[in-house]
Amino acid sequence: MWWDERVSARFRRNLQPTLTYWSVFFSFGLCIAFLGPTLLDLRCQTQSSLSQITWVFFSQQFCLLLGSCLGGVFKRTLAQSLFALFASSLAISLVFAIIPLCHNVVVLAVVMAVAGLAMGCIDTISNMQLVKIYQKDSAIFLQALHFFVGFGALLSPLIADPFLSDTNCILSNATANASSNLPHIRKSLVPHHPGNLSHYDLPMKGMVVTRVSYAFWIMALINLPVPIAVFFLLYKERMVPCFNSSSHPLLSADELAMETRPTVKDDLATSVQRPHAAGGHDDLFSCCQSKNFRGASYTYFAVHITGALVLFMTDGIVGEYSGFIYSYAVEEPLSVVHKVAGYLPSLFWGFITLGRLISIPVSYRMKPATMVFINVVGVLITFLLLLIFSYSVVFLFVGTASLGLFLSSTFPSMLAYTEDILQYKGCATTVLVTGAGIGEMVLQLLVGSIIHDQGSYSFLVCGMIFGGLAFTFYAFLLFFHRMYPKPPSDMDVASPDKPAVMDDTGQYQR
Repeated sequence: MWWDERVSARFRRNLQPTLTYWSVFFSFGLCIAFLGPTLLDLRCQTQSSLSQITWVFFSQQFCLLLGSCLGGVFKRTLAQSLFALFASSLAISLVFAIIPLCHNVVVLAVVMAVAGLAMGCIDTISNMQLVKIYQKDSAIFLQALHFFVGFGALLSPLIADPFLSDTNCILSNATANASSNLPHIRKSLVPHHPGNLSHYDLPMKGMVVTRVSYAFWIMALINLPVPIAVFFLLYKERMVPCFNSSSHPLLSADELAMETRPTVKDDLATSVQRPHAAGGHDDLFSCCQSKNFRGASYTYFAVHITGALVLFMTDGIVGEYSGFIYSYAVEEPLSVVHKVAGYLPSLFWGFITLGRLISIPVSYRMKPATMVFINVVGVLITFLLLLIFSYSVVFLFVGTASLGLFLSSTFPSMLAYTEDILQYKGCATTVLVTGAGIGEMVLQLLVGSIIHDQGSYSFLVCGMIFGGLAFTFYAFLLFFHRMYPKPPSDMDVASPDKPAVMDDTGQYQR
């Protein structure tokens, strides 16, 4: 294997939970990208206006942010985390199965809000648990985790595409006039953000003709193995109430030898694990309690804030670029043909997924701090070149692919780097996930309003500004990293930075 034996041994010991968290993130990706291309068929199904149906986007995104904030509540024990992941992944399958039955836009918005809450919990808990298991070695596994969300985000539109209506799916006297606009409207409804659709007049009354229900039922079946995998992990850990027994699983020979070691070693392991269990990875509200701030230096807060601001900008760029690149391409001066411009969001997400796949082996050889530096510099340079060659259609495609590659590994690398600075004692995972979610929602709304007032060229200017701010905040993070107090040398042996204790025990922490 291309990583060393120590990491390989840890991966083998934690194979089932690691694969389970990766599969749960596939559910996250499957659910995040289907809404854009299917929204017009859902408008027909609910017989609502375009302005009404676009509120479904907001309900999903807002509750995703809320779920990210609340996800840390379930981290207190492994049982709570796994039950939350089981409920969330099962909820996503149920949402896919229920969506075809939603014939009212308000009901559909409520169902998508439930999906958003489930996605937010998955986002926070999966990142937290992988960081807890692998700590210093978590970067490579976080890269793989975020590959699966990209894979799911690519798969769901492909599943939906054969079942989308080619003509307007509400048959009425106005159908002939409205049908010619449908391909243009559908391509503007890319993942995360609907375009400005108020000037399109589509019929709201008539006979509904759509086959999109089959796509949702297929996605429900594809996602069903995920909650089953979480249930098997619960069963293995003896956490299912009806299958639980008083006896614990038998220890292997190596683990039994560890149990019989001298008590001094046991005391050392306990002294390490207790602060780790009590100290970090709280939910957002617990992190804000004053008791957690006592004795903390200003750099402790600065690392949290600057790390969250970097992801606020970079994840915000992902949302606003995927949401508006089509609208930018079809407007002057480029005036790209609608069908050709429709490939740009898919190209962007495809290279994000490819970049996350490439980052898995790269992250083993390169430090997270170096990867984040390359990412933010690459984003900044790409936007600068897009501005310079703003009249080139070819470079728009090249720049879109480049931007997807540089943005792909920013979140997992940033999470691994920030947790490393804080020695896995702070609230970095919760704060960073929340900051990324807020950025994705806020920057989309901000860029949408700016483009509406200033024109399509402001789209690239906004991206350049956000990229510059991301680089600036990262420079501040590097400064605060140098200022952050290191653990005393006499405590190095017992520091959570040292994975040796966890390696010796070989236990999947409950």
